[in-house]
Amino acid sequence: MGFANVEGAMLQGVYQSVLEARTRDEFRGEVVRFAGGLGFETVAATAVIDHAVSETQFVTVDNIPSTFSDAFVDQESWHVDPVMQHCKRQSVPIVWDQGTYVGNGLGDLWEEQAPFGFRTGIAMALHLPEGRHFILGVERDQALPRNSGELTRMVADLQLFAVHAQEAAWRVLMPAISESANSGARLTPRELEALRWTMEGKTAWEVGAILSISERTAVLHINNAMHKLDCSNKHLAVLKALRLGLIR
Repeated sequence: MGFANVEGAMLQGVYQSVLEARTRDEFRGEVVRFAGGLGFETVAATAVIDHAVSETQFVTVDNIPSTFSDAFVDQESWHVDPVMQHCKRQSVPIVWDQGTYVGNGLGDLWEEQAPFGFRTGIAMALHLPEGRHFILGVERDQALPRNSGELTRMVADLQLFAVHAQEAAWRVLMPAISESANSGARLTPRELEALRWTMEGKTAWEVGAILSISERTAVLHINNAMHKLDCSNKHLAVLKALRLGLIR
């Protein structure tokens, strides 16, 4: 087996392990393990809920140095931090370094965090239905790879891990939210079949051909499943259906 295949198998194991986390400590351990495997010393995963009539709720797990943790979770600083502001507005990952802060007139902020290992990193957010957001960021002291292919792979690995980790985050960090989101999931046999074939990597056209229905009907079944599972895309719907035991 080649190196790439071995590495892929190891990552797949990490994705499965974080999905199976049952406690906050287990979840934190899997997040830290993933970040270390990706080459980053520190990591923070934050579940956010925007409540309609009350303050926004944040729950974070991390391995931030204790001497910097108070400053890191200071929500007032998030209002100016360019990385957090990017994550607040976009789902596209941001690769950041000193230039990101200097370019936004916040070089002093970078100088404050750099001694604690926050010199460069990658961060991203998943913006989900009902005011839910999941933010994942990894940081390190050393410069990121100059090779664009290696850096692109890092970003892709972070994105895929975030999709898996957010499923566990709601269940472990905000169980009341998770139970509420799952309470109405009642999928029809056709919707379940469409999700099963989507899990196998089939397109809507291929799902339609397999089930002897039109592509448009296949898309309808997938969209209905996404709506019932309260997911923003079909990949999240597949993951939630797997976790709930609706498909195998």
